Amino acid sequence: MSNDDIDLKRTIQNSNKTPNEFLKTIIINIISTTLLCIIFICANFVIQTNLLNSKIAALNNQTEDVDYAADEETEQVKHGVVVDLGDFVLNLADENHRRYLKTNVALEVSQPEEAAPKEEPKKSGGHGHGEAEEAAPKPSDLETKLNEYKPAIRDAVITTLSSKTAAELSTVAGKELAKEQIMAAINGILAGQNEVLRVSFGQFIIQ
Repeated sequence: MSNDDIDLKRTIQNSNKTPNEFLKTIIINIISTTLLCIIFICANFVIQTNLLNSKIAALNNQTEDVDYAADEETEQVKHGVVVDLGDFVLNLADENHRRYLKTNVALEVSQPEEAAPKEEPKKSGGHGHGEAEEAAPKPSDLETKLNEYKPAIRDAVITTLSSKTAAELSTVAGKELAKEQIMAAINGILAGQNEVLRVSFGQFIIQ
């Protein structure tokens, strides 16, 4: 007889219970423990499910906020005014072979709301055609304003592009980097009066 069987018999004898009663007690303990474990697992599942649902709801709200902000940003870009800087023909920074670039550059520039032309109410009994012309909006005001900075803007474009090699400008990443650098340089020139939203290349020929 093994030691475990001897210990079990001694336990039964010391407890003053019959083997059947002792077995029932063990079964009841096992069932109670199992029920407690099941209750604990169910409660934990409910708590975790509620937490997960809360996190999903918060994430959905954040996504809606980001989408709303993106829509607002898209609307602002649509209100930009396109300004054509013309054609550029310049030497690139290649040392072994002389390479040059021919491209066309255009800017999309924001126009502050306060700078937008406002329609003036018509005056009854006007004093002539001259006043009607003064009250008319001037859609080319922004382009006229940028013409003052055009020499400095063109110089920034030339300086940025001429510092690149043909290999750098032959990749999509290289072109995007050049656009970002041109945008940063021109925004520095405008000093917050307007903002360059996008730089676009028309033809882009490297020879």
